[in-house]
Amino acid sequence: MAVEKRKNQSTGVTERSAERELVITRIFDAPRELVWKAWTEPEHFKKWWGPKNFTAPVIKIDLRVGGGYLYCMRSSEGQEFWTTGAYREIVPMERLVYTDSFSDAEGNPVPASHYGVPGDWPSELLVTVTFEEVGSKTKMTLRQVGIPAGVMSEMAVAGWNESFDKLAEGLSAFDDLPAGLARPARRALTQAGYTRLDQVSRLTEAEIAKLHGMGPKAINQIRSALAARGKSFA
Repeated sequence: MAVEKRKNQSTGVTERSAERELVITRIFDAPRELVWKAWTEPEHFKKWWGPKNFTAPVIKIDLRVGGGYLYCMRSSEGQEFWTTGAYREIVPMERLVYTDSFSDAEGNPVPASHYGVPGDWPSELLVTVTFEEVGSKTKMTLRQVGIPAGVMSEMAVAGWNESFDKLAEGLSAFDDLPAGLARPARRALTQAGYTRLDQVSRLTEAEIAKLHGMGPKAINQIRSALAARGKSFA
């Protein structure tokens, strides 16, 4: 087992079993709703997908059981790697299970050798991602079944962890709501699509008060945070 300290209070733990299962656990300093959005909404997913120095120019997600996805990550040299798959299980805020295959730009599966990947790489992997609340943070566990042992497995671990480092950094920019905001209030704002103070400033105080879990104390905290930035409710 390898244990590495990561940025933003994230920790990576990697294990391997006899069934060739790769397991990575990270703790993100962000509420579960935000981490879920980062995995399921293309505009957020593309900000962290791919190892360091990779970009994600194309991210398509059809988030429903039986729905598919198509991802493209591009290296700094311009080489593109496409992957596709289908969602087998979706439990909102808790669990994602999906298949994972290399593909071309149209989403047609291709063998790993198409991208120069050596070894006995299966045509399809299975990925399970779970999300657990740990206080105000989120414990995310990724399980990927089928990657051959050896160098490619080590590269996969490194690639995932570099992606998750980018995710941790992105989550910090994604949410600038008051740190002491109660969980019900934060959840209400996040589920309504408000994760940043500049978004909240477009609402009236009456509109904020209508959100479930938004009490007087939370409203005062938000008012103070807006005032510190020279802003106020609409």
